[in-house]
Amino acid sequence: MKIATYNVNGVNGRLPVLLKWLQEADPDIVCLQELKAPQEKFPETSIHEAGYHAIWKGQKSWNGVAILAKKNLEITEVQRELPGDEDDVQSRYIEAIIGQIVICCLYLPNGNPFPGPKFEYKLDWLKRFKKRTNDLIKMDLPAILIGDFNIIPTPFDVHKPEKWEDDALFRPEVRKAFADLLKKGWTDSIRTLFPEEKIYTFWDYLYKAYSRDAGIRLDHILLNPYLKPRLQSGGVDKHVRGWEKSSDHAPVWIELKEV
Repeated sequence: MKIATYNVNGVNGRLPVLLKWLQEADPDIVCLQELKAPQEKFPETSIHEAGYHAIWKGQKSWNGVAILAKKNLEITEVQRELPGDEDDVQSRYIEAIIGQIVICCLYLPNGNPFPGPKFEYKLDWLKRFKKRTNDLIKMDLPAILIGDFNIIPTPFDVHKPEKWEDDALFRPEVRKAFADLLKKGWTDSIRTLFPEEKIYTFWDYLYKAYSRDAGIRLDHILLNPYLKPRLQSGGVDKHVRGWEKSSDHAPVWIELKEV
C-alpha cells in the first residue's frame, strides 16, 4: 500500500499538477493540505475521474485538508476537527479509517511571525495534537500522522539552519514537540529510511531555492508502533516541485507491506 502527502498550495489552481502526479505516482491513499478552496469548490469530479474518492474540509482562501483513496478502498470519516477547541474555525485536520488504518491528515499552523499570537496558536494546536496522538498510541489500531507539520525537526533538515533560529518552523518549542512524538513511540518514516541523507520537501519560490536545493523538510509521515514493522520504502518526489506552476512543496510517500 502506497500512502502519500502533498501540500498542493491551491487545489484548483494546481489541479493539472495534482492529476499528473496522481497518474504518475499511483498512490493508494493521499493526504492533501492547503486546499485554499471553500467546501463546495473542491474538484470532486476531477478527483473521481482520476480514480479516487475523497473526504475534505475546505476553507475559503486559506488552509483546507483532504484525504483521497482509490475507489476500491472505503473511507470512514472519524472527525474533521482537532478536538479540544470548539472555537477553532481553521480547517487543519481531518481523520479517517481506511483499510483498518487510522489516517490523521494535518496542516499544522505555520506560527510566524515569532513571537506573537500566531505562534501561541501554533503551540496551543500542538498541545491539542499531542493529546490526540497519545490517545492513538494507546489504541489497538494502526495509525498514521501525515501532512504538512510546519516543523523542521533538526538542523539536518534545513539548508543553513543558522538563518532559521527565530523562525516559528524551527523554534526549540516546536522541535521539542516533534521529538516528544518520537519518544512516545511514533516513527519518522522518511528519516528512518534515510538516516543520513539530505532530504527536503519544501523549496521557496524566491531566491532560486529549488535550483540551489536550498530547502527544508516540513512534510512528514509518522507511524505508530503497529505500522513500523510494515514500513518498506519511501521517498520525496522532488522532481514534481520543478514542474510548471507546481506547489512549493513536493509529494512525500511511503509503501507499507501488506498483512
